[in-house]
Amino acid sequence: MSEQFFERHQALLEQAMAAAALRGYWSPFAESPSPRHYGETANDDGRAAFEALRGKPFPLDLPGAEGSVGGEASPYGFELGITYPRVPAAKLVAASSKALEQWRRAGPRAWVGVSMEILSRLNKLSFEIAYAVQHTTGQGFMMAFQAGGPHAQDRGFEAVTYAWQEMSRIPGISVWEKPQGKNDPIRMEKHFTVVPRGVALVIGCSTFPTWNGYPGLFASLATGNTVIVKPHPGAILPLAITVKVAREVLAEAGFDPNVVLLAAHAAGDDTAQQLALDPAVKIVDFTGSSANGNWLEDNARQALVYTEKAGVNQVIIDSASDLKGVARNLAFSLALYSGQMCTAPQNIYVPRDGIQTPEGRVSFDEVAGALAAALEKTTADAARAVELTGAIQNEGVVERIEKARALGLPVLADSKPLVHPQFENARVRTPLLLSAQAGNPAIGQEWFGPIAFVVATDSTEHSIQLARDSVIRHGALSLSAYTTDDAVAERIQDAAEVSGVSLSLNLTGAVFVNQTAAFSDFHGTGANPAANAALSDSAFVANRFRVVQTRKHV
Repeated sequence: MSEQFFERHQALLEQAMAAAALRGYWSPFAESPSPRHYGETANDDGRAAFEALRGKPFPLDLPGAEGSVGGEASPYGFELGITYPRVPAAKLVAASSKALEQWRRAGPRAWVGVSMEILSRLNKLSFEIAYAVQHTTGQGFMMAFQAGGPHAQDRGFEAVTYAWQEMSRIPGISVWEKPQGKNDPIRMEKHFTVVPRGVALVIGCSTFPTWNGYPGLFASLATGNTVIVKPHPGAILPLAITVKVAREVLAEAGFDPNVVLLAAHAAGDDTAQQLALDPAVKIVDFTGSSANGNWLEDNARQALVYTEKAGVNQVIIDSASDLKGVARNLAFSLALYSGQMCTAPQNIYVPRDGIQTPEGRVSFDEVAGALAAALEKTTADAARAVELTGAIQNEGVVERIEKARALGLPVLADSKPLVHPQFENARVRTPLLLSAQAGNPAIGQEWFGPIAFVVATDSTEHSIQLARDSVIRHGALSLSAYTTDDAVAERIQDAAEVSGVSLSLNLTGAVFVNQTAAFSDFHGTGANPAANAALSDSAFVANRFRVVQTRKHV
């Protein structure tokens, strides 16, 4: 059956390899929730499936379960009431290691075929996953559908594509013949076997459990590793659905479903550490705080550790041909999912003496005022704004807003609660925009959430220097810049390349610095402290397998 899965999706895989080479627009899954893509009843069916899961044990049978765990609460103001089987770390690793014995022998076509079939079936559940993502992360429904569903599936398929591309370079059998002059040549037959590293661990985050989780999950699975998926305790459901589907496909293909396992656990326990330090765990994929990511890099030395951590994302404004367009674009970027994105901008650098526009010189205060006005306008209509801002994932983010307000900096746009028209108890806050001077220590740290600073600098050159040095020191996943001067653009690009951060120039339309597209954009570079890998490239998958050869004379 696994071979049939490969053949079923082979044409799509070939398209994916071509797309990865060209880096243009391509997606295997429709991002629009239109009925023409997913069926007339898909939304209602997905909502009903989500509601049917609430208030009861999640239908997942795992070996060695000892009781259950739960506690997820929707940022929109209600408890999910779902419990999941709790399996001790040692039992998870034992079951995963046993499943590896059969899975390892299946080979690349089976690994890739099963992976593609899982993604195909997940796509059909995109509405159910969307509601699961919305009510664990706080994303607005449209973002939850796109980022939690098709876009996450795109990233997973991208990882599978690179995995197949790298593994398919290895011939199965080769005849080696070395001439010996007048004597008969030396002939050997060499067999090359792709072998997985072993057990892989995916440590999920609370804000983008599928989008950030799928690349590592499918990169490891498609290269023959078994995978233990450890969700964040606040966002278990989207990955539990994923694991359930994966186990169904594996069983249907004749494999031990324990090739993929769920490690649900209570907040504050040491499940992640136990799993990460187990000698059998050879790969760890992590998204989360720098403290936890650094701990994994320092301590999980038996494993390959791929991390996406925190950083300080920045914007340089040198000059603008359309200041209103700049302000609108940045306001949207600041409000999108209340800044709870690893790519969301935080520090916006503007020279103290202002910027040049077609209307003449615009002062720092006028630029800051334009940004504040655009932000206020973006969030003025609560019914519309909540679809953009979503809800705050946890109380820690709300506390961070208060901490930032307590800095005593001038407030350009204050954070305020919004009433959600559907969920009266939703935790919704508009962004807080503050004014700061370069050198203020507050701007040298990440303020995850709807918090940003307009920073007065000595000059554009000073802004470039601050941005470059900050990326090198603290890391960043995005850098944005606005300038009408080609020479300045070149200097900013050079600074981005030196510091190792992706750059977006002069975004004023329907593309925002927060967003990246699979098969085209590399998410992260692996070249600064915010992440040691990129999603996705060959380096992200190629070391998840090794090649073992057998040779003999013929």
